[in-house]
Amino acid sequence: MARTSDRVRVAALGMALLLGATATACSSTNSSSSTTTTGGGSGGSSSIPASAFSDHTGVTSDSVTVGNVSTLSLGGLFKGAVVGTQAYFDYVNSTGGVHGRKLKEDSADDGFSGATNKQATQNAITNDFALVGSFSLEDSYGGSLLAANPGMPDISNVLDTTTGKLPNVYEPVPLNGGWQEGPLQYFKKQFPSDVTATASLVADLPSAETDWAGEKYVMEKVGYKVIYDQTYGVAQTNFDQNVIAMKDAGVKILFVDSMAESYASALLKSLQTQDFHPVVVLGAATYTNKLIPDSGGASAVNGDYLQQSTTLYLGQDAPTVPAVADFLHWVNIASPRFTPDLYTLYGWLSAQLFAQALQNAGSDPSRGSLLTQLGKVTSFDGQHIIGPNNVAAKTPGSCYIIGQVANGNWQRLDDPPVSGSTHGFRCDYSYVTPPA
Repeated sequence: MARTSDRVRVAALGMALLLGATATACSSTNSSSSTTTTGGGSGGSSSIPASAFSDHTGVTSDSVTVGNVSTLSLGGLFKGAVVGTQAYFDYVNSTGGVHGRKLKEDSADDGFSGATNKQATQNAITNDFALVGSFSLEDSYGGSLLAANPGMPDISNVLDTTTGKLPNVYEPVPLNGGWQEGPLQYFKKQFPSDVTATASLVADLPSAETDWAGEKYVMEKVGYKVIYDQTYGVAQTNFDQNVIAMKDAGVKILFVDSMAESYASALLKSLQTQDFHPVVVLGAATYTNKLIPDSGGASAVNGDYLQQSTTLYLGQDAPTVPAVADFLHWVNIASPRFTPDLYTLYGWLSAQLFAQALQNAGSDPSRGSLLTQLGKVTSFDGQHIIGPNNVAAKTPGSCYIIGQVANGNWQRLDDPPVSGSTHGFRCDYSYVTPPA
């Protein structure tokens, strides 16, 4: 059902942006070099209906059309998902397509409505070969149709955990409810006396609280002591009282890695207002071009740290990671002057994963052959633009980068060279999932 209140819309936006915190292949984007395909997927070939192997919906002699169901209203909420998908398709089409077929995106705006999401998903099932790069807060509605149509591939990052577990859904950046141990060990070594006085602020949303429970579990396992972890309302715009409470409690290290940029910038402003300067650790949802100006300028952010499992894809890594330069180039081709964000990257990666599986599905692809190839992808890193994930097993990887803001700019810190075996990622510890 459609939801229209401003408060609910703010809540939904905050919840979606939190995904980035748990976040989220040719010499530059060669379709074979960043994917390992060995063995079967989580569902296995036995979960693919026999009818899917004769289903060529959306495939013609010269094109393959896929659907994309994202929220494009509300100021273009997840326009990036559509732009990123189209950007990678533009790249592939510039090289001749896949087996001589051009890739086409049939995008639909679900209008932030569950009923519309469900109808758009049904339209894709009826008319398109697969769903690729979708991003919506209403994906559980379309997910019910994907569950009823297991031969319909969906290559997208989803928010609904039930949909994400379906055997016909493959995410380039899987979510698993835990946290990477590596960044926590890094900051423990850098600030051994500070980890006994740790804090974080958590959005008053079920998804955010679940994410925090996973991170907190790993923190305590590593040796952190959390002394402040209050929730904040989705409509909150001032964090002065929270900052005063943390200052009074003696907080020494503050993790802002699960806050959306709009909240994080308000929190950073409050830290300056209250003259409180703990060690600050940012995350993927705060890695945007807006954070520094929205926080009041470089002086409010300089020295803050960053942990995430992607490269500095907004441009800082473009000179050394070819995939970043390709991403930015083709995004500008698809939508000139569009500012890419995390959802743009998700769309790009989903399209790349799809194109690779389609290539491996052969010259006469069916939905069944595509699902078979997706179920073999055990390592995917988008040509080193993200740390590798096991797409088939639906498990996130353990690799990450450490960054820092210096002179108002994002930069890497203490990471291995991109020319090395881990392509600039630190892969020194495991991804930890809490007990059920």
